[in-house]
Amino acid sequence: MSICIPGTDSASKASFPFSAYLELTKPRILSLVLVTTALGFFLGGHGVHSLPLLFYTLLGTACVAGGSAVLNHYLEREVDRAMHRTRNRPLPAGIIKPSTAMSYGLCLVLGGVAILLFAANLLTAFLALLSAFLYVVVYTPMKRLTWLNTSFGAIPGALPPVGGWTAATGELDLGAWALFLILFAWQHPHFYAIAWIFREDYQRGGFKMLPVVEPDGRRTCRHIIAFSVLLIGASALPTIIDLTGKVYLYGAILMGLGLLAAGVSLSLSRSELHARRLLRASVAYLPLLFLLCAVDVGF
Repeated sequence: MSICIPGTDSASKASFPFSAYLELTKPRILSLVLVTTALGFFLGGHGVHSLPLLFYTLLGTACVAGGSAVLNHYLEREVDRAMHRTRNRPLPAGIIKPSTAMSYGLCLVLGGVAILLFAANLLTAFLALLSAFLYVVVYTPMKRLTWLNTSFGAIPGALPPVGGWTAATGELDLGAWALFLILFAWQHPHFYAIAWIFREDYQRGGFKMLPVVEPDGRRTCRHIIAFSVLLIGASALPTIIDLTGKVYLYGAILMGLGLLAAGVSLSLSRSELHARRLLRASVAYLPLLFLLCAVDVGF
């Protein structure tokens, strides 16, 4: 999913290079990473018992996630130049040199891992490094090889709350895996909606997204519905393992059914309008689910 800062263009980025460096870290995705990390920390520790530890956990995670995004920009700079929605990014637009971006990304990743290693624990630092490796080394090149890239990319995307959990507890408990499964399932309808909307642009870039490989959208819609159903089941796990209560459970099921309904509507119409509705529903779903989760356990 490409992230652009609204209202910026090449000229303004050249005048204010800070915004270009910020854009390379994909700030909207980064903000979601930090929210899910904080939730994992809160749920794992049954509250926030150490503000300094939470701060350094978020700082280290932000550096690793942002650095991974920068390296993704570096590796895809030529592809981004071929796509309408990404050709004005800092690297294809020539605002930042590729070598500078690579150094910037590596420093962020290694610095973030060091922060997590010394401020949190080895397990949290390892999970962050694993997430960066899977995103940059596995998922990024896989997008041009197979439509399975979405599922592989969902793995590093689901690790941030696990890292938050281990930072607070030092252990990988069932609650951490429940959060992982929720994030893993959610990413599929979310990114399949994006891939459907921008399928022509992805085709220009040579990406093997499922709507590109199979233009009629049948398999894409089947996957959206299947993972939406999986998401309903996954969202019930925190209550099943006594991490949350019934208020969360009922709310999670209702929101899951709403997301499933949006997926069914897209399946019936296969229109860009319904794909955008599914995208909006998925964007609203996750923060509402986490807010409900935090409120239910007494935030």
